[in-house]
Amino acid sequence: MKHAVLFCLILLIIFQTDCEQREQGTGKQRRRIHQRRLRKSSSLHHRANRQLGNQQTAAAAKAPLPTTNSDYSVEENLESLLSPLGVESSYNVLPGKKGHCFVKGMIMYNKAIWSPEPCSTCLCSNGRVLCDETVCHPKTCPYTIKPEGECCPICSDAEQRESIDMLHKQVKPPQMEMEQIVIKEALQSEEEEEDMKEHMEHKNETSGPTTLHSDEERVEGKLRPEEERRSARQPLYHGRGEEEDDYEESEGEGEKEEEDAIRGDVFRMSPRLMPGTPRGRPRLPGSCALSYKTISCIHAAFTQIPPITAPEVTSLELAGNSISSIPDEAFNGLPNLERLDLSRNNITSSGIGPKAFKVLKKLMRLNMDGNNLVHIPSELPSTLEELKINDNNLQAIDEESLSDLNQLVTLELEGNNLSEINVNPLAFKSLKSLSYLRLGKNKFRIIPQGLPASIEELYLENNQIEEITEICFNHTRKINMIVLRYNKIEESRIAPLAWINQENLESIDLSYNKLYHVPSYLPKSLLHLVLIGNQIERIPGYVFGHMEPGLEYLYLSFNRLSDDGVDLVSFYGAYHSLRELFLDHNDLKSIPPGIQEMKALHFLRLNNNKIRNILPEQICNVEEDEDSALEHLHLENNYIKTREISPYAFSCIRLYSSIVLKPQKIK
Repeated sequence: MKHAVLFCLILLIIFQTDCEQREQGTGKQRRRIHQRRLRKSSSLHHRANRQLGNQQTAAAAKAPLPTTNSDYSVEENLESLLSPLGVESSYNVLPGKKGHCFVKGMIMYNKAIWSPEPCSTCLCSNGRVLCDETVCHPKTCPYTIKPEGECCPICSDAEQRESIDMLHKQVKPPQMEMEQIVIKEALQSEEEEEDMKEHMEHKNETSGPTTLHSDEERVEGKLRPEEERRSARQPLYHGRGEEEDDYEESEGEGEKEEEDAIRGDVFRMSPRLMPGTPRGRPRLPGSCALSYKTISCIHAAFTQIPPITAPEVTSLELAGNSISSIPDEAFNGLPNLERLDLSRNNITSSGIGPKAFKVLKKLMRLNMDGNNLVHIPSELPSTLEELKINDNNLQAIDEESLSDLNQLVTLELEGNNLSEINVNPLAFKSLKSLSYLRLGKNKFRIIPQGLPASIEELYLENNQIEEITEICFNHTRKINMIVLRYNKIEESRIAPLAWINQENLESIDLSYNKLYHVPSYLPKSLLHLVLIGNQIERIPGYVFGHMEPGLEYLYLSFNRLSDDGVDLVSFYGAYHSLRELFLDHNDLKSIPPGIQEMKALHFLRLNNNKIRNILPEQICNVEEDEDSALEHLHLENNYIKTREISPYAFSCIRLYSSIVLKPQKIK
């Protein structure tokens, strides 16, 4: 018995030892397989990066991380962004066409990758933005520094830097590979220097530029320290229409600088600026902030434009300061600005240098609202598409003020001292692309002359316009909307041929004028007519009869309409088309005739009148209830006795909750 127990113990020990040896062997084998996969992935990525410019991606087609195909679209398998550990961004994302993402006013293509900050990388995935934060590997060196614009610290050993510099000097600039330039900053210890030599001898085994690894690999420590540092520091070079980076030798240094081509859906902030400029992020005043490619210095108490050098920045916000002048050299350090906001300052016309905006060759949007300008600045960039000079003190617009702005689409000049006397009829002649013009809150007595043929929307509210002549819109065949509220227009001062033949004019706002009748000779293309706040007493018969396809929205609230002013032919021509009819706040004592004939009517407002009763077929036609489209009815604040209403009065309205009857007035 004792011998049997002893024999079993010996067998157990032998079996346990054998299992331990197998586990050790298996662990070593797994590590070797993992290292081979890392080398293979690095090699594939290195080749994919070199093939970005010539569109050759056959060798990198099977890479598990981002590669590029021949049309520069990006295909990737980003486990770290799609895994449960991935962090979804808080951007205001609007899913766009075919999965595009809408981020900070820019459309990002589906599968696009960008780095909004040096420490994060984002992916557009079917309309959603997913971002991955960089994890910095702990350093073993005694001293570390964190370079400006970087997210991870590096070792600060001067002796190692000298040896790396000597190694780079041995390689001619045209032969230097991208990874050699980046590795120069990544290697900081003796072990890394040895790895550098090894990578130089085996280029195909070096890692290409990628910042994305799965969170599981980070947690389990599967990434080698130098590879994780390299992945945390190297930028992405992917995107539609993106060119290969060019390397030039800067004048003051013997090393190469990156010049990133930022195009298409890639709007990351490059950690390096153009040759000859400071490296890393631009130095900003303490009250300014950098976000993507926008520098924001709003309400920073500046009295002058701060000197900033940042060629990659495309947007500068200086609203709400006390800036009074713009010298010629103000924007020399920001040559690529596309948007400039100088609103709510104290800028005067005399304080703007003649060449202040000349350097801005790419400027598209300029906002100078709320300043003290007396004339439009000269030498504005011809690339401008939007110009806002609202709430200033503009005294005149001459023929040359806007002469070079042939790409301008939007022009806003509200709240100034402009009139037909000081605005030259040829002032808008060169604006071949202008479609949106705001001239409200000025002193015009007539419609400005010389409007460009391209105009589509015209806003002239809060002026002193008294008449509309027949030559006002002769050359504006594309005009779609005219806003003339808060003027002094009478229906008798609207010429019969002023706009009746317009084929694209769909919306007219004549609210708060001096109209006593609904104007005749309205455009035949009109769909939307706003006449709120006049003294209208009558809707003439057949006034809508000539319209095609027919008026859809008619707003007559806050007028003086009575039963005598509305009859069966008042809405003739609009019975088949009216969708919304507002007759509230008038003097009606009964439901106007013809309401039950309006088959397309969805919304009817008759509240705040003097209506006393509702007959069974004034609103609904019992025989045609199923064809009715009426959904909302307002009858509150009349003199209706709700208990006396016929049960068939609202039979055509499917939801009684959409009928508002209370409160009612008392006699």
